[in-house]
Amino acid sequence: MGFPDRIERVVEIAQPPTRVWAAITTAEGLGEWFGDEATIDLRPGGAARMTWSGGPTVELRVERVEEPTVFAFTWPVFGMPADDPRRTYVEFTLEEIGAGTRLKVVESGFAQLPEDGHGKAYDAHNQGWASELGELVDHLEPA
Repeated sequence: MGFPDRIERVVEIAQPPTRVWAAITTAEGLGEWFGDEATIDLRPGGAARMTWSGGPTVELRVERVEEPTVFAFTWPVFGMPADDPRRTYVEFTLEEIGAGTRLKVVESGFAQLPEDGHGKAYDAHNQGWASELGELVDHLEPA
């Protein structure tokens, strides 16, 4: 039996791509919506770190930077042992639409997981993106 390998989400944000780009590629931006604290070396091969208060700290590796349209990183898979070398690939694609931005997020690499870990990891990441992207929209489009 094959497992879903990817999660794909699309949101439209009433802000120009430059604002969305800053929110997803700077420590200040990431710390406002994605975690509570962040660091990032914005270049392919650069290291990044996300920390959630009362939660985990996650190490990321920047894989792709094509300002202002594509940003990608790899990170550990939820529920796998800390020393597990498998990682998923997360890619953000920004497209200008009118005065706003269509943001597409694709996370792939779940098919590499063992049967007993796939469902937990896939579900956690799928729910996580729904929540985190809602926080991004709320951050960029204050009421």
